[in-house]
Amino acid sequence: MAVAAGISEASVRRIWHAHGLKPHLVSTFKVSNDKHFVEKLDDIVGLYMNPPENALVFCCDEKSQIQALDRTQPGLPLKKGRCQTMTHDYKRNGVTTLFAAMNTLDGSVIGQCQTKHRHQEWLRFLRQIDGSVMKGKEIHLIADNYATHKHPNVKAWLAKHPRFHMHFTPTSASWLNMVERFFLDLSETQLRRATFKSIPDLIGSIEQFIVKHNEAPKPYIWTAKATDILAKVTRARAKLNKLQFV
Repeated sequence: MAVAAGISEASVRRIWHAHGLKPHLVSTFKVSNDKHFVEKLDDIVGLYMNPPENALVFCCDEKSQIQALDRTQPGLPLKKGRCQTMTHDYKRNGVTTLFAAMNTLDGSVIGQCQTKHRHQEWLRFLRQIDGSVMKGKEIHLIADNYATHKHPNVKAWLAKHPRFHMHFTPTSASWLNMVERFFLDLSETQLRRATFKSIPDLIGSIEQFIVKHNEAPKPYIWTAKATDILAKVTRARAKLNKLQFV
């Protein structure tokens, strides 16, 4: 840019800084085009901010393809004047999928690691939830639109267990599911810098994190109103439509 404008690189940097421009950073986004976005948004935010009586609300999802990564050489620990080190390359020792259901009331998590994430595994996890929640309590599950969650066998099981109520997020709106916040904590706290020589090592680490989390769980508090979210999405959609016709 400096060459094209006929000025120095320092001048370009000063101009960017003066106008708050950071061209080296890029943020990703995806605006939902779900035809029923408003209805689904109102439904889920309503569960967060005004949950039904005599019921528990769970945010559910799968964190798939969690890799058991081992480094090719030992790293050095953190010490004064030097950060922790690890090799840039790694060895893959397999993957696992974590099924998780976070109780929005107290933040506790029901988790189950499985080798795949088909409807069979989802049904197995639903049975675990059913066995973990005391009888007489209604169960509201918030999940995304993954085909596994809507498989005919799953629908048949849900029909036989009427205390379960499914609530699906709009397409391209995983940010509405608060269990994603738990997945972020798991990745940043437990997985990102760890090394695993096998799948059992990885699963053991995940289960240890869940146990520790549940010893003193804290709920993630939802504060955004549905009307504020809708206004923001409407503005984003208007800008996208304007760009498409430029």
